[in-house]
Amino acid sequence: MLSLLSLCVSSATALRLSRRGLTAAAAAALVAPNAAQAEMKKLSPIQFIAALGDKDASSGKGAQEWGLWRLDPGPRGVQLGAYEKLAAKGGKAPAGWQFNDKAWWLEEHGLIMEEPAPLPPGRYVVTGARKVTTELTVAKNGDWALKEGKLFDVTHLPCRSALYTPGGGACSPAQANRKDFPVTPGAAMPDVTGCARQDYAVLFVLGADDKAVEL
Repeated sequence: MLSLLSLCVSSATALRLSRRGLTAAAAAALVAPNAAQAEMKKLSPIQFIAALGDKDASSGKGAQEWGLWRLDPGPRGVQLGAYEKLAAKGGKAPAGWQFNDKAWWLEEHGLIMEEPAPLPPGRYVVTGARKVTTELTVAKNGDWALKEGKLFDVTHLPCRSALYTPGGGACSPAQANRKDFPVTPGAAMPDVTGCARQDYAVLFVLGADDKAVEL
């Protein structure tokens, strides 16, 4: 993941972005000024949603299965090659989070990530750092809706993420093929022997209402 000091909001630059590369100042530049978003609290640093749903949908159900990383999980991750060391320490990562061998996350460069927290209901300003920055509303029953665009439009394509769970055999990061990484932007995450894989879209969260921020 590249570290960028500044961001020119263009399609070429957006494709080079990563979770580590998007600074709070750059994220703020992506927010389209409108009344609804003006009511939101800008997040610094930005946060990240792991979303499930039809990429061509602008609304749907099941957001109770979505996740929220309040801290950038990339720099806090563990390389696949360091998994044995992680396991030897009881799954305690250097950043302090606990590895769950029954449900673990990978990102596009082969970093093992911490599990996101459940996504609280509320309103969020989200973007894929391409063309669309809009409001996402999440209801208590898990219904979700975008004010503009579709889920694909607010998905940051270079950021790939997937949840791996036991799928008929031993399911461990030790089974992952490091040659499968990095993953091409927009492509599916690699399968891992013995695991079931669930890909999640990654959305940048630039702002949120007070309710979502406090929970």
